[in-house]
Amino acid sequence: MDKRIENITKVLDKNKAESIEVFDLREKNYFVDFAIIASSLGSRHTLALLDHLKKDLKPEENFNQVDESGDWIVVDLGDVLVHIMTP
Repeated sequence: MDKRIENITKVLDKNKAESIEVFDLREKNYFVDFAIIASSLGSRHTLALLDHLKKDLKPEENFNQVDESGDWIVVDLGDVLVHIMTP
């Protein structure tokens, strides 16, 4: 697995994200190479996971766009999308 993907999933796992799935989309002609989907324990936990990602992945990762709705957050890291949502 790609080192970047491993780092992202480690941060999510260490901070109690659940059902972490990694989708390799390189062969699918999609606009990103990887999508990572994880479940949180609730909307506060979703925001906390975003904070952990920002803290633990910067300055290596460039957070291009973050869309927050409380129950669902999408983080655009260029060629990787991270979705964190409540079940």
